Amino acid sequence: MTEPVRRIIHIDMDAFYASVEQRDTPELRGRPVAVGRSQERGVVAAASYEARKFGVRSAMPSLVAQRKCPELIFVPPRFDVYRAVSAQIHAVFARYTPIIQPLSLDEAYLDVTNPLLPRPSATAIAQEIRAAIYAETGLTASAGISYNKFLAKLASDYRKPDGQFVIPPGAGEAFVADLPVGSFHGVGPATATRMNALGIYTGADLRRQTLDTLVRHFGKAATFYYGIARGEDPRPVEPHRPRKSIGKETTYEKDLLQDEALFAALATLSQSVWHACTRRQTSGRTVTLKLRYVNFQQLTRSRSFPDPVTSATALEETARFLLHPMLPLPRPVRLLGITVSSLASAEEKPAARQLSLLSDFE
Repeated sequence: MTEPVRRIIHIDMDAFYASVEQRDTPELRGRPVAVGRSQERGVVAAASYEARKFGVRSAMPSLVAQRKCPELIFVPPRFDVYRAVSAQIHAVFARYTPIIQPLSLDEAYLDVTNPLLPRPSATAIAQEIRAAIYAETGLTASAGISYNKFLAKLASDYRKPDGQFVIPPGAGEAFVADLPVGSFHGVGPATATRMNALGIYTGADLRRQTLDTLVRHFGKAATFYYGIARGEDPRPVEPHRPRKSIGKETTYEKDLLQDEALFAALATLSQSVWHACTRRQTSGRTVTLKLRYVNFQQLTRSRSFPDPVTSATALEETARFLLHPMLPLPRPVRLLGITVSSLASAEEKPAARQLSLLSDFE
């Protein structure tokens, strides 16, 4: 029996954080808004479409954003509000399908091959979902509809904001042929640069490469790249995709160099990460320390253990252990981060003493 053609929708909220702020504060509507901090070390978390016209983008340093748009209004983030609105949006999704894969608070994949409500097409379902989101939250969403995840995500960008686009079966290969590889979800900036160095600039260029050539240059990712150049992506929508890591990083207003300041920062980060682990009833066996110098050179160091970390103190001690070989630092640090990965549920954590890891540091 032939498998039915999959019907995948990618929903992406339009400038989500900034749109929530404009919705809740009428005087911000129609004005360039950035969610984030305006301090010297601040970073833009999200930008309204009015701000984007000036070239303001998420992850941009706040000072650069202000130079691009002198009238830019900074609004501090309210993540509790964004999470509550995201829950409303996901409740709308659940009326149509149980097969939902969230990517973040503001976007998700939906498999509507067999929808809960009888509708003539995935296009009609996407239209209903977008209308319901607007009616219930006052926010607009864009949608991409296609027969696989890769194409659905590409399509959702094609009619932004407040629009939708369909890539029907058989049209995927032609659709990607003229697109730059840097616009492909799954091809990051570094990989795009490597592809460009090989003469691969568009989907058509990528399609001309043999699988052996791609394996030689890109390893395990080669099969994925080979497929998407042909409009193919077999990955299913994963409704219960396990979280891979929990982390926290901070960019500091004043550079850190002295040991005392670094250790104090690690203590604060460790408490924050452990609080998140406790809230999710999980922990992990691998701890990673991320460090970014003032010249933007970035280093990461990791350590794995047989059992998950069991306390904030053990997490902090691990981070200090990873930092210690780098001391004294050659230059000040502008960012520190701690991540826990190789996660296990609370039930899997050993009932060992809290500081069982510390013997490894002696």
